[in-house]
Amino acid sequence: MRILIRTSKWAIWSRRFGSLALPLTIVPVLLHREQFVTSADFTIMEAVAAGIATLALIAAVGAFGRLWITGDRGWGKAISGLLLALVCLAPFAYLAYAAARYPTVAEVSTDYSSPLPLVSGLRVTPTSLALQERILETFPNATRRSYPVEATEMFEVVADLVEARGWQVRTRRAPPTALETGQLNVIATTLFGWRDEVAIRVTGTVQGSTIDMRSVPLASLHDFGESGRRIEEFLLALDQQITLLMRNAPLAASAADNADDGAAD
Repeated sequence: MRILIRTSKWAIWSRRFGSLALPLTIVPVLLHREQFVTSADFTIMEAVAAGIATLALIAAVGAFGRLWITGDRGWGKAISGLLLALVCLAPFAYLAYAAARYPTVAEVSTDYSSPLPLVSGLRVTPTSLALQERILETFPNATRRSYPVEATEMFEVVADLVEARGWQVRTRRAPPTALETGQLNVIATTLFGWRDEVAIRVTGTVQGSTIDMRSVPLASLHDFGESGRRIEEFLLALDQQITLLMRNAPLAASAADNADDGAAD
């Protein structure tokens, strides 16, 4: 007598749902980053992808239970469905973690009393003192910087760092003199395609220059800590750049003096 061993339908549907969820998760990100879809449409598409990935996960769990009890075929399909579901749900798990960890903000700035102007025309709700304190506690390095470097030279250093990050420059106004103010306004794109406007101000002082930054999400309801991390990372990179500049300056000056002495001899 021949015993018929069936393939679990739970396992079949788990892999089907997982195979469908994978492109539905990845493709909208690519379209969103290239601005082929709006942020609202992107959110809807990703919600559908998350729902299908959840179905794949539920079907995989059901398949494991069914296979264990009945001895049917389909372990490979169930495992592949489970892995596909976990891959698709991982970004949503990260965003949920970031939403819980970081405060919901309309902006992160190093100078809330004199906000840097935006070119996007977005109206930003003023940040309360309590939220400012929480932002500073969460991002302790997102603070104003002062350097013994003239504003005109500092602006070029800042512009080079902006270019290295591939941010889209919207406005660029260099300080005319060492004691005046210049500003850059750029658009930064997050991993998932949301766009933030970033303003960087270079103010000349008698001692050198000061740097202020402001990052404002343009579309998303929660920036998942992107603005604060972006400012921190940029200013820490700027610290390192200025440290190298100041360390190399005496060497350059010494080489110039030696050259002058040699010419005099």
